[in-house]
Amino acid sequence: MATDRDCYHCGLPIPQGLDLTVEIDGQPRAMCCAGCQAVAQAIVANGLTDYYQHRNALPESPRAALPPELQELGLFDHPDVQKNFVRPVGEHEREAALILEGITCAACVWLNESHIAKQPGVTAVDINYATRRARVRWDESVTKLSAILEAIQAIGYRAHPYDVTKSEQLAQKERRSAQWRLFVAGFGMMQVMMYAFPVYMADGDMTADIEQLMRWASLLLTLPVMVYSAAPFFANAWRDLRFRRVGMDVPVALGVGSAFLASVWATLTASGEVYFDSVTMFIFSC
Repeated sequence: MATDRDCYHCGLPIPQGLDLTVEIDGQPRAMCCAGCQAVAQAIVANGLTDYYQHRNALPESPRAALPPELQELGLFDHPDVQKNFVRPVGEHEREAALILEGITCAACVWLNESHIAKQPGVTAVDINYATRRARVRWDESVTKLSAILEAIQAIGYRAHPYDVTKSEQLAQKERRSAQWRLFVAGFGMMQVMMYAFPVYMADGDMTADIEQLMRWASLLLTLPVMVYSAAPFFANAWRDLRFRRVGMDVPVALGVGSAFLASVWATLTASGEVYFDSVTMFIFSC
């Protein structure tokens, strides 16, 4: 969970002298801004406080997620605007394809689905966690699309008409990042193995100064793999520990981090074994 000095909703530091709280589960919880306070109050008011127990990642701060110009949402009620992402499914029933921004974990999906389903006139809602794509059905004679979008914004998320081009751009960005991490890990692994293999083949016959040179070279090549390629493991592990959970990233981060630190210490003291080749190989394979 967030510390007493962090916002209970988004985890950002609370500005000094600011005293904003929301009662959640019978306890006053500190908030970092009026936006987080409003979002938390909306979640509590709708009986969705279970979100705070089930989430395993922090949401965006409403300072970034909530645009002030809520009146612009009325544009989405115009038929000409809706024709590209809204289709009729009945006499008064409509279905919209939306992209939700700010989704960080499965609890975010649960919160949005529960909150949207409680809105008057909404007949169905389904959100795909992997693609952040949402399908929302509502009775046009009871409510408007702008009211649904405003309800989504009220709990700190952003909804936009589903656009294939934009969705593909986001997917390409994620793939590009993953490919670069894989490339760095693979390149580092191959180079480290080039230095580790002669040491293994020498079987103790290599002079101490040459072996130490090999260790330092391996350390320098492993460092970018740890900092860049393995960054998601450590970020996810820290997130899990903050919420007092143990996911798959926790043992991975502990194992990789321990092996790397032990190898760094062995290099600095010129004693013991180093495992830079195992570390880079494991990160590459994951």
